[in-house]
Amino acid sequence: MKLHLTTSTALGLAVAMPGFAAEKVDVLTTYADIAAAKYGDSLVTAQVLQSAVNALVTAPSAENMQAARAAWLAARVPYQQSEVFRFGNAIVDDWEGRVNAWPLDEGLIDYVDASYGGPSDENGFATLNVIANPTFTLSGEEVDAAAITPTLLQETLHEADGVEANVATGYHAIEFLLWGQDLNGHGDGAGNRPWADYAQGDACTGGNCDRRATYLVAATDLLVEDLAWMTAQWGAEGDARAALMADEDAGIAAMLTGMGSLSYGETAGERMRLGLMLNDPEEEHSCFADNTHNDHFYNGIGVQNVYLGEYVRIDGTRVSGPSLSDLVVERDAELDTEMRSKLSNTIMALGRIKAAAEAGFAYDEMLARGNAGGEELIMGGVNGFIDQTRSIERVVTTLGVAQISIEGSDSLDNPDAVFQ
Repeated sequence: MKLHLTTSTALGLAVAMPGFAAEKVDVLTTYADIAAAKYGDSLVTAQVLQSAVNALVTAPSAENMQAARAAWLAARVPYQQSEVFRFGNAIVDDWEGRVNAWPLDEGLIDYVDASYGGPSDENGFATLNVIANPTFTLSGEEVDAAAITPTLLQETLHEADGVEANVATGYHAIEFLLWGQDLNGHGDGAGNRPWADYAQGDACTGGNCDRRATYLVAATDLLVEDLAWMTAQWGAEGDARAALMADEDAGIAAMLTGMGSLSYGETAGERMRLGLMLNDPEEEHSCFADNTHNDHFYNGIGVQNVYLGEYVRIDGTRVSGPSLSDLVVERDAELDTEMRSKLSNTIMALGRIKAAAEAGFAYDEMLARGNAGGEELIMGGVNGFIDQTRSIERVVTTLGVAQISIEGSDSLDNPDAVFQ
């Protein structure tokens, strides 16, 4: 479901007014510069992950497994801040499923616990376990999977049979291969895949350690390749930057669409409220690593970055410039104050979730039925995102943006449908 917001240029709101401190072209340039920086940081941290994965498969050990997990967690920080570039930029939306698709039926990739179940009418490949099966049949054709390659993962396995849950690539496939399933339900602990799942010879646990290692390396190499491509799209000659700058009003609309959709339907709805309604730890965004608290927090930071026109890179340097805030304050200073306040309130609410999780109250524990403290924390974040979306709608009107569509979610717009 989408919420459609329309304002009329007949009101004069879209007419450029002389003397403004910020011009739209400069605001768009800042936005594109921040996108380039965030994807660049995502690439650098993915390359660190790539090195850690190579070390793990070359010399499997508990220490190298832990180093690879730490590198994955670090790689998520800049990437989650980049998700605000989705929804309004087609080039990002068309690509995003390659690197951050979720949720996934992990049985497609590797062994799973018996409680996981088997194939279903919705997904006949839910327990394919390509790591254990060098051949399989897809759409009536036998597939040779003896060699696990990036091409096999991206072109054959990813969304196999047209099922979105057949996620074979990206951060969450790698996450599963590093942590394994989280079988703790609402109890303590994340996934705990043994490092010996990558050992050779008799020390191998889980079987097929050589193929598992090959899969992990191929998926990580693909992630680096995909992030390098997207970084280039936001460079000086990149297609994403060119598309953004081609129409100033459409570019501003893209910025607000990304802010509103990530805030409302995607994070408040699909990633937070839905999981709470279902009391389902499988609805965590990073359910294997128990990193969901950070996913939500850095999504919130990403929205704030776009409005304020500033981003602190992983090396500590700051990318900043003319911003949406600058455009708004010239037209309605009170609204700018309101927008800044709402963004800060959301960050504080998400920060409370993050602090609680880091103190030992994991996000999947918060989701448990009857856990009033967990529900209060999560709903604080949900309400913060919803509240800031209402102010984003006001910004749309104030800036005279002709039309934007903000992604909705049944969990927010039609809760009864969730249980049908």
